[in-house]
Amino acid sequence: MNITLGQYYPVDSVIHRLDARAKILATIIYIIAVFCAKGVAGYGICIGFLAAVIILCRVPFRLMLRSLKSIIFIIIFTVALNMLFIKTGREIFSLGFVHITTGGILTAIKLCARLILLIMGSSILTLVTTPIALTEGIERLLRPFKKIGVPSHEIAMMMSIALRFIPTLIEELDKIKKAQTARGADFDTGGLVKKARAMIPLLVPLFVSAFRRADELAMAMEARCYRGDINRTKMRELVYCRRDIYALSIVSTLMLCVILLRILL
Repeated sequence: MNITLGQYYPVDSVIHRLDARAKILATIIYIIAVFCAKGVAGYGICIGFLAAVIILCRVPFRLMLRSLKSIIFIIIFTVALNMLFIKTGREIFSLGFVHITTGGILTAIKLCARLILLIMGSSILTLVTTPIALTEGIERLLRPFKKIGVPSHEIAMMMSIALRFIPTLIEELDKIKKAQTARGADFDTGGLVKKARAMIPLLVPLFVSAFRRADELAMAMEARCYRGDINRTKMRELVYCRRDIYALSIVSTLMLCVILLRILL
């Protein structure tokens, strides 16, 4: 599978032992820092921080790179658009209506780096957090909004189920594609319309399988007397430790440094 979002990599590391709420908040702060990054120094800090986290969480780097395979087309498309339509800076290449400038190249590099940092940073959250811990962490973070009618438990449960079934549906799609290919289906040749029509034998069985799995999950939850958050207790309560405070402090310092560099530059 080329998608790492929703997969959990079981290993004992400092990042794995952090509280789920701390990891979710740290990911949000990191995403804000990436969007605020400006210049070589700002992006360099974000890249260095991400590299340090990958080393500490002991997740194989090839597994992190696998998360980028699903957005290669988006990265190439974004780079091409910026290089073709941004005309600022000095012109370095010209051929007909195509004019490549230094401003377009710099903007394309920045957006490409931002996409890679965001995808890899988000993938780490699910790789180092079990679905159960992620559900409980989201629920606890949304609990204050319950006073104004926000169903925190239901939202957390839906997000957890969605993340949990992403790898399952991708695996199911791969099996269906191999089965259809063995029966003579062709998904690689022809124009855009033909390729779109060829996807119908894949999408119909996939949707049927998804609805079947959803029905089985609903029956299993009803059989276990699941009633949402009503009188529900936890076997292990989430408790902030000193290492969680340290982790949030480090990520907050990262964001402050990036914001200061953006203001000064």
